[in-house]
Amino acid sequence: MDLSPEDSLRLNVLLTQGLQAVRVDESRMIVYALTERGEAKVPLNSNCRDDQYIRNVKSLLSSHSLGSPGGYPVYLKRWTRMGQAKDDSLDQLLVLGEQEAVVAVVHAQGLTDELARRAWWCMPTSGNARRMLEKEAVIKGEMGPVLAEFLIEHLPFEEDPLAMIDSVKAALQPGLVTEKLQQSLWAKAKLKGAYYVGFLQAVPNDLPGDAPAHKNYTRFNEKLLPLVKQGNKVAGLVLRVMSSAGQNYLNTVDAALKRPGDQNVVVSLFMTIENYFKDICPGFENRRDIELIIEEAGLKCQQCNEELMIVKKTLPESEAYLLAMMILSAYCEELTFPVFGQTDAIGSVMRKRIKHLTDPLQNQTKALKN
Repeated sequence: MDLSPEDSLRLNVLLTQGLQAVRVDESRMIVYALTERGEAKVPLNSNCRDDQYIRNVKSLLSSHSLGSPGGYPVYLKRWTRMGQAKDDSLDQLLVLGEQEAVVAVVHAQGLTDELARRAWWCMPTSGNARRMLEKEAVIKGEMGPVLAEFLIEHLPFEEDPLAMIDSVKAALQPGLVTEKLQQSLWAKAKLKGAYYVGFLQAVPNDLPGDAPAHKNYTRFNEKLLPLVKQGNKVAGLVLRVMSSAGQNYLNTVDAALKRPGDQNVVVSLFMTIENYFKDICPGFENRRDIELIIEEAGLKCQQCNEELMIVKKTLPESEAYLLAMMILSAYCEELTFPVFGQTDAIGSVMRKRIKHLTDPLQNQTKALKN
C-alpha cells in the first residue's frame, strides 16, 4: 500500500535535503531526520495499520539509500554486533530508520567520529556509547568526551554490574573526562564496588590514591632497573608493584574485595588481576583449586624460567614477593567455576562461599604492601 499523498510529498522532499540520519518514533508516528541544514521532523498520517505504514515508510527510506525496498536484515543481530558491516556503506545504514542498522554502524570497525555523531543522534544509549568508545577515531574525536560524560551521568541508572564496569572502563580512557569528574566517580566507588573494577581495568598504573612506594622500592629499583632496560618483564612487574602506583593498585584490589555484589564482579576482578600479573607466569596446570595453585606456584618459583631466575639471582630477597605475584597471576575465571557452577548466590552469601579464594588473595596483596 502506498503512503498518503501528503507524507509521500514531505518525505520525498526530505530525501533531497542532504540526509545524514533518520530515526522513526513508531509510537508517536513521527519521522525525525538529521540533515545538512539541521534537524527536521515529519508527522505521519497513516492510511492503514500503523505497523504496516511504518514498514512502508522504511521501504521508501531503504529504496532511496540502498536502492532496494528490502531494508536492513534486522534478524541478523549476532552478525550486526560482530562489526562486519562494510565501511563504505555505513552512512547509508543510518538513514534507514532502523535501530538494528544503527547498532551495526556502532559496532563497525570503520566507525568515524562524524558517523559516531550521527549514530548517537539516532540512538543515544549506554550500550552504543560503550561500543563507540572502543574505536580510536571516536576516542580522539569530538564525540569521545561527549560519550564518556554521558556514561558517567547515567551510571546511577545502570543495574547490571558488568555494564557499570564497562562504562567506567570506557569513560576513563585518557583525555575523555576531567580529573574532577574522575575523583567524583572514585568517591562513589565506596558505595558501588563494581566501579573499582572499572578503575583497575582502565587506569591500573594511574589510580587515585596517595600510597607511598614500598619501603624496598629504591633498593629494588637500583638492582632491577638494568634488567628492565634489557627487556626483563618480571623485573618490570616487580618494580611496578613496588612503586606508588603499584601500591595504589593493591589497595584498590582490597577495596574491590570488601563487598563484591555479585558473581560477575568477582569474575571480572579475578580476570583483571590475572591480566595485571600475567608477565610473571605463562600459566598454571591447576586453575580450579587454590591450594593446588599455591603449591604449584611454589614449584614454579623454584623451577623458574630464565627471566625469573635472573631476577632471583640479582635480588635473592625478592623471592617472597615473586611467589605472591605468581599466586595472584593464577586468579582467573576458571578458579570460580567449582563455586559459581553450583550456586547463583549473590551478596553476603556469595562472599562466604568464596572466602577460601578471597582470603589467600588478600594474603598475597598484604605480602606485597608496606
